[in-house]
Amino acid sequence: MKAVVLVGGQGTRLRPLTETVKKELLPLVDRPILDHTLDRLVRHGVHEVVLSSSYLEETFHAFLEARHGEPRITWITETEPLDTGGAIVNALPALDTDGPFLALNGDILTDLNVTRMLALHRDRKAAATIALAHVEDARAYGLVPLDGDGRVLEFREKPADLVPGDINAGTYVLEPSSLQAWRPGVRVSIERIVFPSLIEEGRPLYGFLSDAYWRDLGTPQAYLQATYDLLDGLVDGEPAFGAPFVASGARVEDDADVDRHVVVGPGSSIEGGSAVGGSVLLAGVRVAGGASVTGSVVGAGSEILGARVSGSVLGERVRVLPGAELVDARIEPDSTVS
Repeated sequence: MKAVVLVGGQGTRLRPLTETVKKELLPLVDRPILDHTLDRLVRHGVHEVVLSSSYLEETFHAFLEARHGEPRITWITETEPLDTGGAIVNALPALDTDGPFLALNGDILTDLNVTRMLALHRDRKAAATIALAHVEDARAYGLVPLDGDGRVLEFREKPADLVPGDINAGTYVLEPSSLQAWRPGVRVSIERIVFPSLIEEGRPLYGFLSDAYWRDLGTPQAYLQATYDLLDGLVDGEPAFGAPFVASGARVEDDADVDRHVVVGPGSSIEGGSAVGGSVLLAGVRVAGGASVTGSVVGAGSEILGARVSGSVLGERVRVLPGAELVDARIEPDSTVS
């Protein structure tokens, strides 16, 4: 089985973290988000993956060099953003398959059973099959209604009111023939153009609705919640993490107050008298001087010295000086806050 993993987004909702680190390479507990995605694919028999991005491409070099074993990875450089459908079409020559393949977003945490999804796709002789997730508030997503046989009827725009519904979960099984109408190098959306075109042509497009864990990691709140869920063991197939998770080379002093929903990245330290709750400290962070950090993500190399940080996102190498207070703030890399 082969797959295309889409890693071309700019991660604007996660800024300032994504000003220096590609979203899919942000650490998620013990390893980058993209490692979680690739490891899950391997568990379902995917042995070859194509990755493609036009944004911060150079940041992937170290990741690719450090990644060993399966899946085998082929990198494609997009000279300009091609959107979801265009990126997949552009990857077809490198994918080199005449059978069904997976295509998925690289910024999603899920335990979706793609083996079962592929079986349904083949059983229905589908041109394309879309993983669906049920959400109680569909306002941030388009709705995907199905008929009684599981065939996709249409793609609806984001609802204005708070309503539950089934949404596109960002994982697809595709036949190469479903993309033959589009040529490589052309920008096209698979959600807004390709799939509606297949429906209009009468091609068999099916939905795969499951109760799998699913979370789009596009916002700081979602990133933190996914971290909590991993620490709580809610994602099948993931290892059992210690909670709090203290990485190799990190240090938490005995009289520091740290709750279970905390990740202390490599080389980071939480010194005595300080308190950290519901937060992620990336590599090389120092929390000292009786500082308090709650519900926040702290970028690599930052220092919080006798300050209070709540509900905030700090870029790399931020210094928050004694007496400062940050609430629901976003602080650019290399800033000093007093």
